Amino acid sequence: MSAPAPLAIYVHWPYCARICPYCDFNVVRARGGPEAAALARAIVADLEAQAALAGPRTLVSIFFGGGTPSLMDPAWTAQIIDAARRLWRPAAELEVTLEANPTDAEAAAFRAFAEAGVNRLSLGLQSLDDRALAFLGRNHDAAAGIRAAEAARGVFRRLSIDLIYARPGQTPAAWAAELGRALALGPEHVSPYQLTIEAGTAFERAVRRGRWAPPDPETAAHLFETTQAVLGTAGFDAYEVSNHARGAAAQSRHNLVYWRGGDYLGVGPGAHGRITIEGVRQATLTEARPADYIRRVAERGAGLASRLTLSLREAAEERLLTGLRITEGVPLGALAALVIPPQRIAELTTLGLLAADPARLRATPAGRLVLDRLTAELAA
Repeated sequence: MSAPAPLAIYVHWPYCARICPYCDFNVVRARGGPEAAALARAIVADLEAQAALAGPRTLVSIFFGGGTPSLMDPAWTAQIIDAARRLWRPAAELEVTLEANPTDAEAAAFRAFAEAGVNRLSLGLQSLDDRALAFLGRNHDAAAGIRAAEAARGVFRRLSIDLIYARPGQTPAAWAAELGRALALGPEHVSPYQLTIEAGTAFERAVRRGRWAPPDPETAAHLFETTQAVLGTAGFDAYEVSNHARGAAAQSRHNLVYWRGGDYLGVGPGAHGRITIEGVRQATLTEARPADYIRRVAERGAGLASRLTLSLREAAEERLLTGLRITEGVPLGALAALVIPPQRIAELTTLGLLAADPARLRATPAGRLVLDRLTAELAA
């Protein structure tokens, strides 16, 4: 019997000082009170309960996402990290990432988070243009973003920054200049995301009412190509559609677990997980509302609202969806349940959307421009 797969842990902290108009994540407004401390205790208890499900593993990463986990008390972060390290055997280079917004108040806590065990910061700059930041509903300006990046670089071993582009009226030239200013801050990892209009968000309602419009597909494609060119020239590898790293060591180990079809536990309200038990892939989901999550953990031990067994085809579809996002692609053997006709692969390769590789499916740069359509063609 083969050894159990390594394990990653995703911790969802749902509280935000402000809800951004483009966000469709499971978030709530932070209003103080005792609930946050109770949630931190529930997350530790949930980890202990889910440890029985996962069994002994090597722990390769912990990721605090949200929401805004930098609003946590660093002592709670330390308790969660310590629990995970106690429950599983930590890898020699355990990656512990915390997402943060670049407000001055959050930046002041960076050293405390590092002392708690965080060694990688994912900083949500989103833009270095004050007008764009106001449009995006952010609660910081560009100067605060620069101060936070400089502070993070002096505290954490690894720094990643998030940026949002394809904003209304944005030109490739302006975006290239903004990327250059961001790179001057010294990150080793950059995650530039195209602005997408998600259902149910304030931006979706504004676009539907005709208040503004996102860039047309041709402009969006030019902005994507500008992203690749600027970051590539600066020495960043586009190892995933929206993630660029200065060398392999700077790549997000946690996200690679997702994209390579690895195992991860989700704790905190509304957290997803994927775990393989005796060769069977299972999908888990926790209660979404903080109060419901806390109550379920108290009553049942774990915060899971559902635990479903994926069919071989469902597991293969997920593997295709995530694996095509990374430049290394996905092994054909992992997609056997999809029974993809070789002729279809040959046609897409001839069109320049797939790389010629007998062992793996790999999207070309042209294929990554139309990744949703490419994935649908292969999964049909």
